[in-house]
Amino acid sequence: MANKSVRIFLYPIVIEACEEGGYFADCPVLQGCHAEGETYAELIENIEDVIKAHIEIRKKHKEFIPSVIVKDRKNINISLPILVRA
Repeated sequence: MANKSVRIFLYPIVIEACEEGGYFADCPVLQGCHAEGETYAELIENIEDVIKAHIEIRKKHKEFIPSVIVKDRKNINISLPILVRA
């Protein structure tokens, strides 16, 4: 079996609760990438879609895309912050 590399894109996002309900997320390192969602899960899905679309546009225009190369798919450890209200 061939050993393929996987490209993983890690981008910080800022999440805020909206006064009218739901959540808003912004990806400050990718200009114009923001999304809303009624739930935290919906918000994460929406911001992922926006970031993926942004990356596709960068690919189309042959622009630089920051990434992480993972050579072994079995040993991937990623730490992500999550919003926890206590």
